[in-house]
Amino acid sequence: MEHPAVQEAAVVGSPDVLRGLVVKAFIVLKPGHRPTESLVKDIQKQVKRVTAPYKYPRLIEFVESLPKTISGKIKRHELRELEMRRFMDNNSHNSPGIGEGGE
Repeated sequence: MEHPAVQEAAVVGSPDVLRGLVVKAFIVLKPGHRPTESLVKDIQKQVKRVTAPYKYPRLIEFVESLPKTISGKIKRHELRELEMRRFMDNNSHNSPGIGEGGE
């Protein structure tokens, strides 16, 4: 992802109730840049310009660092697992369990 404010980024699928998965970018900003809603929109517009419009990140999370292997590769599987845990935590109250009207 090329943008003047972005130092590095990782993109993963994030579970979504309506779409199944949506594109989510975890972004580390370069020094001197702050996360703002305006910056989110600008990054999204930039991605739409340089790739197919459906590939733009619908969700952006600014982070201090990305999980990496010893050799420096981004551990995207950890980000996917994080997103799945968040999804399950946020949606577990919507699914009736045994003895809660789900029979």
